[in-house]
Amino acid sequence: MPGHSCWEVVIDAGYAKPFSAQVGAMSYQFDFQDVFAAWPELAWGALHTLVLSGIAMAIGMVVAVAGALGKTSGPKPLRIAIDAYIELIRNTPFLIQIFMIFFGLPSLGIRLSSNTAAIIALVVNVGAYGIEIIRAGIESINAGQIEAGRALGLRPLQIYRLIVLKPAIQAIYPSLTSQFILLLLNSSVCSAIAATELTAAAGDIQSRTFRSFEVYFVITCMYFAMSAFFWGVFGAIEKNFLRTPGKR
Repeated sequence: MPGHSCWEVVIDAGYAKPFSAQVGAMSYQFDFQDVFAAWPELAWGALHTLVLSGIAMAIGMVVAVAGALGKTSGPKPLRIAIDAYIELIRNTPFLIQIFMIFFGLPSLGIRLSSNTAAIIALVVNVGAYGIEIIRAGIESINAGQIEAGRALGLRPLQIYRLIVLKPAIQAIYPSLTSQFILLLLNSSVCSAIAATELTAAAGDIQSRTFRSFEVYFVITCMYFAMSAFFWGVFGAIEKNFLRTPGKR
Protein backbone atom coordinates (compact mmCIF):
# COMPACT_ATOMS: atom_id res chain seq x y z
CA MET A 1 0.00 0.00 0.00
CA PRO A 2 1.76 3.24 -1.12
CA GLY A 3 2.82 5.61 1.65
CA HIS A 4 2.34 3.09 4.43
CA SER A 5 4.93 1.07 6.30
CA CYS A 6 4.62 -2.68 6.62
CA TRP A 7 3.56 -2.31 10.28
CA GLU A 8 0.82 0.14 9.34
CA VAL A 9 -0.44 -2.32 6.76
CA VAL A 10 -0.65 -5.03 9.43
CA ILE A 11 -2.57 -2.72 11.77
CA ASP A 12 -4.89 -1.52 9.00
CA ALA A 13 -5.61 -5.11 8.07
CA GLY A 14 -6.97 -5.76 11.55
CA TYR A 15 -4.12 -7.87 12.88
CA ALA A 16 -3.03 -5.54 15.69
CA LYS A 17 -5.31 -7.07 18.33
CA PRO A 18 -4.43 -10.75 17.72
CA PHE A 19 -0.74 -9.84 17.60
CA SER A 20 -0.87 -8.04 20.94
CA ALA A 21 -2.76 -10.99 22.42
CA GLN A 22 -0.02 -13.36 21.30
CA VAL A 23 2.66 -11.14 22.87
CA GLY A 24 0.70 -11.06 26.12
CA ALA A 25 0.46 -14.85 26.13
CA MET A 26 4.25 -15.08 26.21
CA SER A 27 4.47 -13.47 29.67
CA TYR A 28 5.04 -16.85 31.36
CA GLN A 29 6.23 -16.93 34.95
CA PHE A 30 8.84 -19.60 35.46
CA ASP A 31 8.56 -21.44 38.75
CA PHE A 32 10.80 -24.42 39.52
CA GLN A 33 9.77 -24.69 43.17
CA ASP A 34 7.25 -27.49 42.67
CA VAL A 35 9.67 -29.40 40.44
CA PHE A 36 12.54 -29.19 42.91
CA ALA A 37 10.17 -30.19 45.71
CA ALA A 38 9.60 -33.46 43.82
CA TRP A 39 13.32 -34.26 43.60
CA PRO A 40 12.94 -37.65 45.37
CA GLU A 41 10.67 -38.81 42.53
CA LEU A 42 13.13 -37.54 39.93
CA ALA A 43 16.05 -39.19 41.70
CA TRP A 44 14.11 -42.46 41.96
CA GLY A 45 13.21 -42.24 38.29
CA ALA A 46 16.83 -41.58 37.33
CA LEU A 47 17.96 -44.57 39.38
CA HIS A 48 15.42 -46.80 37.64
CA THR A 49 16.59 -45.47 34.27
CA LEU A 50 20.17 -46.48 35.10
CA VAL A 51 19.09 -49.91 36.36
CA LEU A 52 16.86 -50.48 33.33
CA SER A 53 19.65 -49.46 30.94
CA GLY A 54 22.29 -51.49 32.76
CA ILE A 55 20.26 -54.70 32.80
CA ALA A 56 19.25 -54.28 29.16
CA MET A 57 22.83 -53.59 28.08
CA ALA A 58 24.23 -56.60 29.96
CA ILE A 59 21.68 -59.03 28.55
CA GLY A 60 21.85 -57.35 25.15
CA MET A 61 25.59 -57.95 24.97
CA VAL A 62 25.04 -61.66 25.63
CA VAL A 63 22.58 -61.69 22.73
CA ALA A 64 25.05 -59.69 20.62
CA VAL A 65 28.00 -62.02 21.27
CA ALA A 66 25.92 -65.11 20.52
CA GLY A 67 24.52 -63.50 17.39
CA ALA A 68 27.93 -62.33 16.19
CA LEU A 69 29.40 -65.82 16.62
CA GLY A 70 26.42 -67.30 14.80
CA LYS A 71 26.76 -64.82 11.98
CA THR A 72 30.49 -65.36 11.51
CA SER A 73 30.72 -69.12 11.99
CA GLY A 74 27.18 -70.53 12.06
CA PRO A 75 25.35 -72.50 9.35
CA LYS A 76 23.68 -70.61 6.52
CA PRO A 77 20.07 -70.89 7.84
CA LEU A 78 21.20 -69.42 11.16
CA ARG A 79 23.04 -66.57 9.41
CA ILE A 80 19.93 -65.78 7.36
CA ALA A 81 17.78 -65.73 10.51
CA ILE A 82 20.22 -63.41 12.29
CA ASP A 83 20.40 -61.08 9.28
CA ALA A 84 16.58 -60.95 9.16
CA TYR A 85 16.45 -60.10 12.88
CA ILE A 86 19.03 -57.33 12.48
CA GLU A 87 17.32 -55.77 9.48
CA LEU A 88 13.89 -55.95 11.14
CA ILE A 89 15.06 -54.15 14.26
CA ARG A 90 17.25 -51.59 12.50
CA ASN A 91 14.51 -50.57 10.08
CA THR A 92 11.56 -50.19 12.44
CA PRO A 93 10.93 -47.53 15.13
CA PHE A 94 11.75 -48.48 18.69
CA LEU A 95 8.35 -47.20 19.82
CA ILE A 96 6.62 -49.69 17.54
CA GLN A 97 8.84 -52.49 18.83
CA ILE A 98 7.94 -51.79 22.43
CA PHE A 99 4.23 -51.51 21.54
CA MET A 100 4.39 -54.87 19.77
CA ILE A 101 5.83 -56.49 22.89
CA PHE A 102 3.58 -54.79 25.46
CA PHE A 103 0.30 -54.52 23.53
CA GLY A 104 0.76 -57.18 20.84
CA LEU A 105 1.90 -60.20 22.84
CA PRO A 106 -1.22 -60.28 25.07
CA SER A 107 -3.16 -61.18 21.91
CA LEU A 108 -1.09 -64.38 21.89
CA GLY A 109 -1.72 -65.00 25.57
CA ILE A 110 1.59 -63.53 26.78
CA ARG A 111 1.12 -60.73 29.30
CA LEU A 112 4.10 -58.83 30.63
CA SER A 113 4.49 -56.06 33.16
CA SER A 114 5.53 -52.68 31.81
CA ASN A 115 9.05 -52.95 33.26
CA THR A 116 9.56 -56.48 31.92
CA ALA A 117 8.31 -55.45 28.48
CA ALA A 118 10.63 -52.43 28.54
CA ILE A 119 13.68 -54.56 29.35
CA ILE A 120 12.83 -57.11 26.64
CA ALA A 121 12.30 -54.36 24.07
CA LEU A 122 15.61 -52.69 24.96
CA VAL A 123 17.46 -56.02 24.86
CA VAL A 124 16.01 -56.91 21.47
CA ASN A 125 16.91 -53.47 20.14
CA VAL A 126 20.46 -53.18 21.47
CA GLY A 127 21.17 -56.83 20.64
CA ALA A 128 20.59 -56.21 16.93
CA TYR A 129 23.01 -53.28 16.84
CA GLY A 130 25.48 -55.05 19.10
CA ILE A 131 25.72 -58.06 16.77
CA GLU A 132 27.07 -55.90 13.97
CA ILE A 133 29.47 -54.07 16.29
CA ILE A 134 30.94 -57.27 17.75
CA ARG A 135 31.06 -58.97 14.37
CA ALA A 136 33.16 -56.09 13.07
CA GLY A 137 35.50 -56.48 16.05
CA ILE A 138 35.94 -60.20 15.44
CA GLU A 139 36.64 -59.71 11.76
CA SER A 140 39.14 -56.92 12.48
CA ILE A 141 41.64 -59.44 13.90
CA ASN A 142 44.11 -60.54 11.25
CA ALA A 143 44.54 -64.31 11.11
CA GLY A 144 48.25 -63.72 10.54
CA GLN A 145 48.55 -62.26 14.03
CA ILE A 146 47.19 -65.45 15.57
CA GLU A 147 49.60 -67.55 13.49
CA ALA A 148 52.48 -65.34 14.62
CA GLY A 149 51.50 -65.89 18.24
CA ARG A 150 51.54 -69.63 17.73
CA ALA A 151 54.95 -69.38 16.07
CA LEU A 152 56.25 -67.56 19.14
CA GLY A 153 55.12 -70.43 21.32
CA LEU A 154 52.23 -68.62 23.03
CA ARG A 155 49.56 -70.76 24.62
CA PRO A 156 45.93 -70.50 23.34
CA LEU A 157 44.89 -68.51 26.40
CA GLN A 158 47.81 -66.11 25.92
CA ILE A 159 46.97 -65.73 22.23
CA TYR A 160 43.36 -64.96 23.10
CA ARG A 161 44.26 -62.51 25.87
CA LEU A 162 47.21 -60.73 24.23
CA ILE A 163 46.43 -60.92 20.51
CA VAL A 164 42.67 -61.33 20.08
CA LEU A 165 40.86 -59.90 23.09
CA LYS A 166 42.48 -56.50 23.60
CA PRO A 167 42.62 -55.45 19.90
CA ALA A 168 39.01 -56.57 19.44
CA ILE A 169 37.87 -54.57 22.48
CA GLN A 170 39.88 -51.57 21.29
CA ALA A 171 38.14 -51.79 17.92
CA ILE A 172 34.58 -52.03 19.25
CA TYR A 173 34.83 -50.10 22.52
CA PRO A 174 33.88 -46.64 21.14
CA SER A 175 30.87 -48.09 19.32
CA LEU A 176 29.73 -50.09 22.36
CA THR A 177 29.96 -47.09 24.67
CA SER A 178 28.02 -44.98 22.17
CA GLN A 179 25.40 -47.71 22.01
CA PHE A 180 25.03 -47.66 25.79
CA ILE A 181 24.46 -43.89 25.78
CA LEU A 182 21.86 -44.28 23.04
CA LEU A 183 20.23 -47.06 25.06
CA LEU A 184 20.16 -44.82 28.13
CA LEU A 185 18.44 -42.06 26.18
CA ASN A 186 16.10 -44.43 24.32
CA SER A 187 14.86 -45.78 27.64
CA SER A 188 12.77 -42.60 27.88
CA VAL A 189 10.48 -44.11 25.22
CA CYS A 190 9.53 -46.79 27.76
CA SER A 191 7.42 -44.16 29.52
CA ALA A 192 4.88 -44.76 26.73
CA ILE A 193 3.95 -48.05 28.44
CA ALA A 194 4.26 -46.62 31.97
CA ALA A 195 7.57 -48.32 32.76
CA THR A 196 9.25 -47.01 35.89
CA GLU A 197 11.93 -44.57 34.75
CA LEU A 198 12.80 -40.86 34.66
CA THR A 199 10.49 -39.64 31.89
CA ALA A 200 7.52 -41.45 33.42
CA ALA A 201 8.29 -39.80 36.77
CA ALA A 202 8.47 -36.44 35.02
CA GLY A 203 5.06 -37.08 33.46
CA ASP A 204 3.54 -37.76 36.87
CA ILE A 205 5.02 -34.53 38.28
CA GLN A 206 3.86 -32.51 35.30
CA SER A 207 0.30 -33.83 35.62
CA ARG A 208 0.20 -32.57 39.23
CA THR A 209 2.00 -29.25 38.87
CA PHE A 210 1.15 -28.29 35.27
CA ARG A 211 4.71 -26.96 34.97
CA SER A 212 5.55 -28.61 31.67
CA PHE A 213 8.51 -26.45 30.69
CA GLU A 214 10.15 -26.59 34.11
CA VAL A 215 9.69 -30.36 34.49
CA TYR A 216 11.03 -31.29 31.08
CA PHE A 217 13.83 -28.73 31.27
CA VAL A 218 15.03 -30.33 34.50
CA ILE A 219 14.96 -33.89 33.14
CA THR A 220 16.71 -32.70 29.98
CA CYS A 221 19.53 -31.50 32.21
CA MET A 222 19.43 -34.80 34.11
CA TYR A 223 19.71 -36.89 30.95
CA PHE A 224 22.55 -34.67 29.76
CA ALA A 225 24.33 -35.00 33.10
CA MET A 226 24.02 -38.80 33.07
CA SER A 227 25.29 -38.98 29.49
CA ALA A 228 28.20 -36.65 30.22
CA PHE A 229 29.11 -38.68 33.33
CA PHE A 230 29.25 -41.95 31.40
CA TRP A 231 31.15 -40.35 28.52
CA GLY A 232 33.74 -39.23 31.09
CA VAL A 233 33.93 -42.68 32.71
CA PHE A 234 34.18 -44.49 29.38
CA GLY A 235 36.82 -42.04 28.17
CA ALA A 236 38.92 -42.57 31.29
CA ILE A 237 38.69 -46.35 30.90
CA GLU A 238 39.79 -46.14 27.29
CA LYS A 239 42.65 -43.78 28.12
CA ASN A 240 44.02 -45.83 31.00
CA PHE A 241 43.37 -49.41 29.92
CA LEU A 242 42.67 -49.66 26.21
CA ARG A 243 44.82 -47.10 24.47
CA THR A 244 47.72 -48.43 22.41
CA PRO A 245 51.12 -47.56 23.99
CA GLY A 246 52.71 -44.53 22.33
CA LYS A 247 49.37 -43.27 20.99
CA ARG A 248 47.98 -40.03 22.38
